[in-house]
Amino acid sequence: MKGDSGMNGGRDGALAVEAEGLVYRFGDNVAVDGVDLEISRGEIFGFLGPNGAGKTTTIRMLATLLRPDSGAARVFGHDVVREADTVRGLVSLTGQFASVDEDLTGKENLILIARLLGYSRKEAKVRADELLEAFGLSDAAGRQAKTYSGGMRRRLDIAASIVITPELLFLDEPTTGLDPRNRNQVWDIVRSMASGGTTVLLTTQYLDEADQLADRIAVIDNGKVIAEGTPGELKGSVGSGVLHVRLRDPGSRPEAVRVLSRAIGVAVETPSDPVALLARVSEPERVPEALAGLPHAGIAVSDFSLGQPSLDEVFLALTGHPTEEKADKKEEEAV
Repeated sequence: MKGDSGMNGGRDGALAVEAEGLVYRFGDNVAVDGVDLEISRGEIFGFLGPNGAGKTTTIRMLATLLRPDSGAARVFGHDVVREADTVRGLVSLTGQFASVDEDLTGKENLILIARLLGYSRKEAKVRADELLEAFGLSDAAGRQAKTYSGGMRRRLDIAASIVITPELLFLDEPTTGLDPRNRNQVWDIVRSMASGGTTVLLTTQYLDEADQLADRIAVIDNGKVIAEGTPGELKGSVGSGVLHVRLRDPGSRPEAVRVLSRAIGVAVETPSDPVALLARVSEPERVPEALAGLPHAGIAVSDFSLGQPSLDEVFLALTGHPTEEKADKKEEEAV
């Protein structure tokens, strides 16, 4: 945990989530291994990691669906174990898969949930219409949910989770399986909710999603948080720049590695692309001279760029594997 706030509800109530030493086991498998978190009110917090890293298990503990084996957590100052009912009244959870009733229409789904949450019949219909309009589903309001596209079902699922606007919204991989257009629509919805004051905890394995949405990011791997910060801070943690070079002849790559590594003083990586080279540089001023040395050595370059590392490169540097790589662990998605 950062600072000295302890588990007392945060500094003047500024924290939406505090977690300290959260542990959860599935048999002999430690799915979450001592996770610490501090999430401020009103921010979009990204929880980034590959499948099986412990993201969903952590979310379910914070949402009171799983009891931690050890450690403690508070949501807006309320203990997730001792005050679970209070916490449930403050949060909403949208899981990885749509949870709407496929045989009901979009509007019927929202009316049903509103009624269960205490709305009158008239109020439920009004709220359903408001959400259908806000999520671009008015034209499909009378269609059964099973006729919706994946993106439409996802939007309906998120709408259902905010019939009563939560203080804290857990979004567990909300864009899994969606095409780029529908992903962008979900991103707009997330931004809109955050601008309205809802705190959002977003789990994702998509680097661009975390980069686009999150104010801060925690990187989790093998059940442990291994890095935390703003996207810019995380990118800066692996070097001041990343050099990408593409060669014309893949046969020249071994010599290009030797020339570049000697000139810039760092290791040069060889990605799976046979004509690509990558180097994380701490002294960007040495790059022009290094590149000039390639044609002097008879090595033709087709393209090069020097820029801030991407979150993909940050994650690879931190963990040694990409986010798409599945962990050996079985996370509780099967629970």
